Amino acid sequence: MSGQPDGSYAPVADGRPDPGEVVWAWVPYEDDPTQGKDRPVLVIGTAIGRDGTEVVHALAMTSKDHDRDEAQEAAAGRHWMDIGTGAWDPRGRPSEVRLNRLLVLAAADVRREGAVLAAALYAEVIAARQRFLR
Repeated sequence: MSGQPDGSYAPVADGRPDPGEVVWAWVPYEDDPTQGKDRPVLVIGTAIGRDGTEVVHALAMTSKDHDRDEAQEAAAGRHWMDIGTGAWDPRGRPSEVRLNRLLVLAAADVRREGAVLAAALYAEVIAARQRFLR
């Protein structure tokens, strides 16, 4: 498995998670990985894990507006980007994507496709994320 996904945009409405799609999965909390929350995530890559199973590289999404507490979030090491609204949120709330926390999830644990992010917006997310790669 590679360390970082390449960010290629490749959504296909086939029930499998593809880069550019917003899907739903259980995401562990950073401070306590034994707990978590069901949330939408933006798929930015897929790979085969060391155990031979497919994994999904994704970025967590939230409907919480971090523009108001951007400095506090950045000081805590959390960096967000606004991506607007989409079919992943039935209430139509604007969303943000976390740029600097790569999630590696078992593909089998992803439950459904929520939407496809527009190609241009996806490219903006991938470009913004580059400054957080090491």
